[in-house]
Amino acid sequence: MSAQPKTFQELINGDTPVLVDFFATWCGPCKMMQPILEDTSRQLGDRIKIVKVDVDRNPLAASTFQVRGVPTLILFQKGKVLWRESGVVPAHQLVKVIESQLMVNA
Repeated sequence: MSAQPKTFQELINGDTPVLVDFFATWCGPCKMMQPILEDTSRQLGDRIKIVKVDVDRNPLAASTFQVRGVPTLILFQKGKVLWRESGVVPAHQLVKVIESQLMVNA
């Protein structure tokens, strides 16, 4: 059994790619992303981790990554930003982007 990452920084610095959904509870488009993220998680399984970060509760994280609007999705691997997009991203497009990044950075 592996130890769970203790911090956000440790999580995004890991070998497994991490898709971070910067969201707000009051944001309508953010609510639309939930089933999309669930579908993406089902399709990609353990090849990726998906983490949600509430920008109102974690303003430092939002500021650090210059999140100006929600939802903003950022894909990290080994601490590096591989891809980012603001707004609602359809599941098929999200899976395609993540898979292409996984191949490029394998």
